[in-house]
Amino acid sequence: MRKVRALEKISTTVGSETYLRIKRDIIFGDLAPGTKLKLNGLKERYETSMSTLRETLNRLASEGFVDAMEQRGFFVVPVSADDLTEIADLRILLECSALDASIKQGDADWEGNLVAAHHKLHRVENLLLAGDFSNKEEWKRLDREFHLALIQACANANLLALHGVLYDKYLRYQMLVLTYRGDEAVAEHQAIFDAAIKRDPRAASAALREHIHKGLVHTLEAMNSAWS
Repeated sequence: MRKVRALEKISTTVGSETYLRIKRDIIFGDLAPGTKLKLNGLKERYETSMSTLRETLNRLASEGFVDAMEQRGFFVVPVSADDLTEIADLRILLECSALDASIKQGDADWEGNLVAAHHKLHRVENLLLAGDFSNKEEWKRLDREFHLALIQACANANLLALHGVLYDKYLRYQMLVLTYRGDEAVAEHQAIFDAAIKRDPRAASAALREHIHKGLVHTLEAMNSAWS
């Protein structure tokens, strides 16, 4: 029985690692939009089994990162301006709702985590303003952690899970046309943070909505420039 449990644990660990690696490569563009995901090549690239690959790709298909086409196989989901706009609209809807609840319900631990997350993000933003783009993954990881810290106290696990998927879809578009909005983005983060710490849900939601909308407009313009 112990051996069976040990094997199950190893299998789960390998499956989770494969899932995270493939998802990361889709988000950061190493697996480009529309790419056919050939199982033999993936098996060698990620050093895993066919069964784990199929399970992983079906999981990513259920989240909207992979297309599973009958008789044709698996493909990275393509990108479009309409899709990005829908993702941004849903993100505004969910994130603003969660932020409102989080501000009203958050305790001292929530405040402390938010202060720490904003401080870490602000430090890397200062590097970006100085022209240092050497670690884009760290920048986006800290940006994600800040937005998650804002809504963490909403007490709605399903909302947080759905928001996580939407955020990663939104991030994929940003990574495809990586540009930085500079002082404007820094000021927006500061405005969201200040309103949240002051326990002003209306101002915080308004600042967050503006932040996501301006990011959407910026990304759409970058997509048009890159692909026109």
